[in-house]
Amino acid sequence: DAVINLACSGADTRDLRLGVNGGTTHRGEAPQADQLAAVAATHDIELIAVSVGGNDLGFADIIIDCVLDYTTSPSWWQNRCRGEQQAAVDARMADAMAGVAAVIGDIRTVMDDAGQPVGSYRLVLQTYPSPVPAGADFRYGESGWSRTFTGGCPFWNADADWANGSLVPQIADAIAAVAADAGVELLDLRDAFDGREVCARSSSQGSGSDAEWVRYVSTGILQGEVQESMHPNAVGQRALGRCLALVASSPAGDHRCTNTPGAGPEAMTVSVATPVPVG
Repeated sequence: DAVINLACSGADTRDLRLGVNGGTTHRGEAPQADQLAAVAATHDIELIAVSVGGNDLGFADIIIDCVLDYTTSPSWWQNRCRGEQQAAVDARMADAMAGVAAVIGDIRTVMDDAGQPVGSYRLVLQTYPSPVPAGADFRYGESGWSRTFTGGCPFWNADADWANGSLVPQIADAIAAVAADAGVELLDLRDAFDGREVCARSSSQGSGSDAEWVRYVSTGILQGEVQESMHPNAVGQRALGRCLALVASSPAGDHRCTNTPGAGPEAMTVSVATPVPVG
């Protein structure tokens, strides 16, 4: 067996399309569907996992805006990002989800051309876990500089509540609808990091059983520091890997992955997800 990773940091749906369909080169990497074609020509593929759409919705812009609003306003006169960024997400959502659907179509084209038709492999579309907890679940106070310099989680409670309780579910529901409409499997990760988000009260920095699973906000100059901010860290990646392994060993269908409080990535569990109505 082989496990092959064609993903590339910062990619959006255009970077996963076939080149002949407008797919673009990203960070020096050929369009991912074209790379998949090369793999499919020499491998009998059992499962393809796809995680895309967040960058089309402006994930980096959301983080930057929320961080700047926190660090440039006092607690008694808060600048908040949620209103402006919610409007931006709403404006981008239809095109982003159309892009996700187009990616699925190109993947199927690649596999058909490789003599591996639908039904001979599994195609799993993933949602995203929340990188931040609800406002009441931060272990650092809202005022002062602890969230910024100690925890690396400079967000106002109201913005965190919006991101955790509204934005992440909105994106997950939209991706789930695309999966249902396209007839592919769903791996719903919206709750996978519950209690393990950056600065969550029930977690701590480090790599122990109570470790955070999200990289803190960094403005460093080393390669990858800024790109890794608010993304799964090494422990979080192991947790997501465990989720995918559990799905791969389960019957085909929609699944939701969650963690076990107080335990590490090896204790992730998957359950059957409620199907999303198509239409």
